[in-house]
Amino acid sequence: MSTNAIARRYAKALVQIGAEEGQVDKFNSELTQFNTVLAANAGLTSVFSNPAYGIEAKREILKEIIGKLALSESVAKFLQLLLDRSRLAFLPQITESYSNFADDLSGVVRPTLTSGLPLEESQIEEIKTSLAKSTGKKVMLKVQVDPSLIGGVVTKIGDKVFDGSVKTQLAKIQDILQKG
Repeated sequence: MSTNAIARRYAKALVQIGAEEGQVDKFNSELTQFNTVLAANAGLTSVFSNPAYGIEAKREILKEIIGKLALSESVAKFLQLLLDRSRLAFLPQITESYSNFADDLSGVVRPTLTSGLPLEESQIEEIKTSLAKSTGKKVMLKVQVDPSLIGGVVTKIGDKVFDGSVKTQLAKIQDILQKG
């Protein structure tokens, strides 16, 4: 089974538990918080992946981290399950999948808007409103500036890319001119 399939399976299970308890957003932030702590501390990651450390020692370390982060009981049990099944290494993918499932459940879409020049707030709001209308979901827009685009915007929603940049238009014109 692929890493992504494993991550999606665990994430989906936790989202379902979160939905039943009405804690989807809380679980998302707790999972992200734990993942951030793990990612920031390479020593912890190596302890959890090292077979030289016994499972009981790993459980104690995990309990201590859970206590310090004050995680909910459901997330704590979930992390314990990941440890017991040697799936803690998949936590970054599980966290990403969980966020995606939580967004789907909440009706949220998180597109990335890249422009060649800084946009005014009114332009950003207009684009946001347009995206909300076309997707039918709440839009949490991430705005970036990439001067290499020359002008225009590129919008990425999930795996779909809408490219209206001057750079791409020039590349298309060049391609047409070269083909004759």
